[in-house]
Amino acid sequence: MTDTTPPTFDEVTAALTGPGGFFEVTTDDVLGERMSVFANRPRSLRDVLVAARQFGDAEYGVFDDAGNRRVLTFAGHERQVASVAAALLDRGVGRGDRVAVLAANCPEYLVTFWACASMGAVAVCFNGWWTRAEIEHALAHTQPTLLVADRRRLDRLEGADPGVPTVVIEDDFETLLGYAPDAALPDVPIAEDDPVVLQFTSGTTGRPKAAVLSHRSLVSFVLAAFVIGAREMMLKGGSPAPARPRLAVFPMFHLSGMQSAAVTSMMAGQTLVWPMGRFDPARVVRLCIDEGVGAVNGTVTHILRLLEEPTIGDLDPTQVTSVAIGGSATTPELIRATEARFPHLADSFGSGYGLTESGGLVSHAVNAMLRESADCVGPPLPTVQVRIVDDDGVELSDGRDGEICVRSPLVMLGYWRDPEADAAAFAPGRWLRTGDYGRMQDGRLHLSTRLRDLIVRAGENVYPIEVEGRLEQHPAVVECAVYGVDNRTLGQEVKAVVVLRPGVGTTTDDLIAFCTETLAYYKVPSIVEVREDQLPRNATGKVVKGVLRGEVDNVYEE
Repeated sequence: MTDTTPPTFDEVTAALTGPGGFFEVTTDDVLGERMSVFANRPRSLRDVLVAARQFGDAEYGVFDDAGNRRVLTFAGHERQVASVAAALLDRGVGRGDRVAVLAANCPEYLVTFWACASMGAVAVCFNGWWTRAEIEHALAHTQPTLLVADRRRLDRLEGADPGVPTVVIEDDFETLLGYAPDAALPDVPIAEDDPVVLQFTSGTTGRPKAAVLSHRSLVSFVLAAFVIGAREMMLKGGSPAPARPRLAVFPMFHLSGMQSAAVTSMMAGQTLVWPMGRFDPARVVRLCIDEGVGAVNGTVTHILRLLEEPTIGDLDPTQVTSVAIGGSATTPELIRATEARFPHLADSFGSGYGLTESGGLVSHAVNAMLRESADCVGPPLPTVQVRIVDDDGVELSDGRDGEICVRSPLVMLGYWRDPEADAAAFAPGRWLRTGDYGRMQDGRLHLSTRLRDLIVRAGENVYPIEVEGRLEQHPAVVECAVYGVDNRTLGQEVKAVVVLRPGVGTTTDDLIAFCTETLAYYKVPSIVEVREDQLPRNATGKVVKGVLRGEVDNVYEE
């Protein structure tokens, strides 16, 4: 190899993660198992806050509230976090206690999260689109010591007592900010494997489950993301440059909002630009221009709407240095549209794979890998182990399809107070059973086309069994099946196929309204097909959704 020969993917990875590398990887005991870990890592999110003092009065969060610019500098943010943490301590919130947050994106949400992290408490991120029934279930399940909420989402409780002391953001939060303006960050012991956040994921039982993520998990995620960025830069022959502001449109109750955006930017010293309220493409384009946004992030839906916005032409294409998709897979149409608008980003797209339970990241593929194989999601990240197993848990050789199992410091501690779900999720040795299927080939992970039935609608996960469970409660429904169908802007939309009881009249509008009573709007079927014949089933009696989708014509196949 000559001096001018560009380094390979593996060579760059080795340089970054090998002995003496900036992201050196070593081994350590994690929850009783030897795992690969980053050697040079913060031991808690409070350590991350302390390290961020180097950024001083630089802007951490810029919030556009209908034209009103609200700013959090790194230094100002720490002062607010310390004051709120002191107030929470005096309100009886201690190490390991839960603080539920039910709110739209706002500075107060961010400060509450970091206050919890700094004092060893656990932030419980409620989905801001939940209905009353879903909110009440989450409150009962997690039993928070305190609820921090905005008025609009509290109103969904229809006057019912949440059963827990409540801080109303619009009425009470200023008191917390001014409670101890000169306070220091709490000095309480925090271990790496202490829980820091509960992230809800719709479970297959029909009720949301809360994945418990640790300080170690969130720190490991950010360092893995840094490896991806550094590796891409080195492969392209670039050099480090000051990061331009980053557009942040994901909900803070998502991993993509809190972990991928808020925590990552805190460690990187990067400004986050948050448009508050309903997503308005024209307003977001103007905000990107005014704030000098270089990194554009969002779901497929967000990015497509921005690209189709007539005023997008006002944005200097060279200002944008990256476009990243989270929450769902990148589509070919989106890649084409992005490269047409931003030609200098051609061949820059990558694709990652992960789930909430895995801490958000398992693997990442660069563009060249995607061109070779569309189902490739890249090699496992430096601290992630992957194995493929059959139905009996026996590891399979390269090239054979099976269930993807993951072991990593990123993986969740478990589900909150759900030992049955934990037993199903983990194999011996803390191997997480993802429920997804794929294969390893030449060191790269490939997803099978036969994935679990998860529907991803505009970045929101919808599990069919939850929707099916609701439809089956309707007196006119004999049986039903729910699955995702392609949608240009949403990625997928929810479709229900129902068989009605003879002589019991109803309409598709009535079935949709019935679902709306208890399900968040994104879970409600937008398409309802009524059939007279029973649904196709295999030999074991399971509905074969592949037949309904038109993928197979044999009911004994899946």
